[in-house]
Amino acid sequence: MTRFMDYMISPYPIRIIDCKVDASKLMVQSLRIAHVGHLPGRTQHRKNATFSKWALVYISGGQGSYQVSGGVKQRVEKGSLFWFYPGVTFHYGPESHGYWDEYYFSIEGPRLQEWLTHWSLLPGRVVQVGIDDGLQNKIDRIFMLMESGAPTSIDRAALLLESLLYEFMMNINEQPENNKTLKMTQIMEDISSFLNESIDAEKIAKRHHISVSTLRRQVSEYTGYPFNEYVHRLKIAEAKNILLNTELPIKDIALTLGYEDAFYFSRLFKQYVGVAPLMYRKHS
Repeated sequence: MTRFMDYMISPYPIRIIDCKVDASKLMVQSLRIAHVGHLPGRTQHRKNATFSKWALVYISGGQGSYQVSGGVKQRVEKGSLFWFYPGVTFHYGPESHGYWDEYYFSIEGPRLQEWLTHWSLLPGRVVQVGIDDGLQNKIDRIFMLMESGAPTSIDRAALLLESLLYEFMMNINEQPENNKTLKMTQIMEDISSFLNESIDAEKIAKRHHISVSTLRRQVSEYTGYPFNEYVHRLKIAEAKNILLNTELPIKDIALTLGYEDAFYFSRLFKQYVGVAPLMYRKHS
């Protein structure tokens, strides 16, 4: 039996199928499904979850959120797709008193690396792929093949999963401008969330799975300012707010915004505002 109750996860029976077939008996060695799961009416929200394998997650109903480590908290709705993968922590699930219907596919094999290299998988991002009967029928078919336990069925399930993912990617690529705008919005929100420390372009680029040069180019195109200047302008805007609403010394304000050198901070402030920080506080 693959259906069982776990009231900590969902008030409805959940379905988990592990692949118990010896890998040596499979003809498709480049892609293997380790296990699949269906969690209808999921109510559990997990924090600091880690995973040893990559897993594709599809939400067919309900809503909630998905967050990678300390990144931007992203909205999850019906028809959403996202990934779990090793090396980071995840906070995800429906909001309090809410639910979502979840399908997941844990996978392994070298084919995954080809997907990452050539397909727009967008790890760490929630993407909208929609809902239709054809997609749902493929999902149901994968579960049926996995449950049979026969090596040939497991092979077919893996090939069908790749076909399903391909359709997902086609749905995503039909709206490239919307996806580009969404990704840039997430990057800008990420930058804004680090105003209280020294912003590391390499760290942000890594979190969004792009190169540093791509990050700098995209921020410049989106804002009209070079990356470093845009970051300084954000910090100076926050400094103006602190100056007007607190009595903090200039040195403390500089440290609060990630500037260890108060004199450097003051020079930047005067460069962008036109007056020194103390003068700005006095006359405003």
